[in-house]
Amino acid sequence: MKKLTIILAALTLGFASCIKVSIDNTSTGGQTGGSEQDEIIRTKIITGTLESSVTLPKGKYILRGYVYVASGSTLTIAPGTVVCSDSVQKGALIVERGAKLFAEGTQAEPIIFTTGRSVSSRQPGDWGGIVLLGNAPTNRATPPVIEGGIARTYGGNVPNDNSGALRYVRIEFAGIAADPNSEINSLTLGGVGSGTVIENVQCSYGNDDSFEFFGGTVNAKNLIALATADDDFDFDFGYSGSIQFAIALRDPSFVDPGDAGNGVECDNDGTGTNAQPITKPTLSNITWVGPNNQTASNGTVLGNHNFNMRWRRSTNFSVHNSILMAYNKAGFSIESDSTVQFYKDGRAIFRNNLVHAITAPFRSANANIMTSAEVETKALAEGNSKHATTAEIGLTAPLALTAPNFTPTAGSPALSGAVFTGLSTFFTQTSYRGAVGAGATNWLTGWASFTPKTNVY
Repeated sequence: MKKLTIILAALTLGFASCIKVSIDNTSTGGQTGGSEQDEIIRTKIITGTLESSVTLPKGKYILRGYVYVASGSTLTIAPGTVVCSDSVQKGALIVERGAKLFAEGTQAEPIIFTTGRSVSSRQPGDWGGIVLLGNAPTNRATPPVIEGGIARTYGGNVPNDNSGALRYVRIEFAGIAADPNSEINSLTLGGVGSGTVIENVQCSYGNDDSFEFFGGTVNAKNLIALATADDDFDFDFGYSGSIQFAIALRDPSFVDPGDAGNGVECDNDGTGTNAQPITKPTLSNITWVGPNNQTASNGTVLGNHNFNMRWRRSTNFSVHNSILMAYNKAGFSIESDSTVQFYKDGRAIFRNNLVHAITAPFRSANANIMTSAEVETKALAEGNSKHATTAEIGLTAPLALTAPNFTPTAGSPALSGAVFTGLSTFFTQTSYRGAVGAGATNWLTGWASFTPKTNVY
């Protein structure tokens, strides 16, 4: 049954910043999708439930309300496309289990998901975000329901499940709080399998997390979290994938007033059980840059800027060749009995990283198992180094919010010291630590943007 609703009066609802486009009444050229596709192309509006496969040519479209891609359907979006949320019926794009999203931009023509509001009125939380749901394992006994008021389940027993591909995609001003502690993140991945491609994705000014992984096995490369309200990377429910080459940059003037913003927040589950599989992300070549205790625009330091890494309830981890710098309250922090025990026993790994924090570069919340001093001693013996200032890390301009440069300068300890022993072939071996090397090639060039507040689409 066709559930897609096409609303023809959209041009009267104040989307001028997003849809200054001509209506395309041309043929779809034999593409699949039938009348759903034809109507979206004609009206430039995406709403309801897509129950057939739809291919959208390059253009500007409105996302109205919660839009679902139903199981068995595929939504394909052409490079250079801009999808703006309706400013009244805030949009979100939910790809259900068994469905696929292929949003594959290019370096020269990224795909942009953003607010429908004008340059002067854009705000975090102007719309929901993108939610991918798959059939990969979680540590829940039955398939859980994804948060955010979406009421769709995720997870299964297919580790290599394929939910499509996101390449060269920017997601801006997302993050609806549907209920307390039940938000849509910029990019939510629930039970997403390793057959899915996530590469070159930037989330900017999200009102909750930038990237949240609920279980699953999906891997990712070249991620950017810019000016997140809550956590840059959040892992839960048995996530076991790998991430390489990622950047998190905080805005000193912006953080969730009701929560604590971390570079990483990681739990096995909400109550700290030892449900299997244990959450264990494997990370390498990440650069986290905190607010560095800088004052906000009103002259105050926002107290909810929190930890760089918060390995929290009964979680495991493997972190290599990365840069932790400029977070206010702690750098590498381990909490709960089992999390601290995992690190003490060597099952959780933290090696060959550069660590700086305003307070407590190394922190244990359970001194009965390991004191903070013992954590630091172990870390320094395993190839990590402690730095008193951001200048000691030696990046070019990591704190320049709208024009950062994460390239190591001459003499930087980040130029060398990377070790990939024990890591899978997913990881590209580098000599440098952090997300960007000193060579001519920089993976941010051409598609990433650090000025989403003023970009004109």
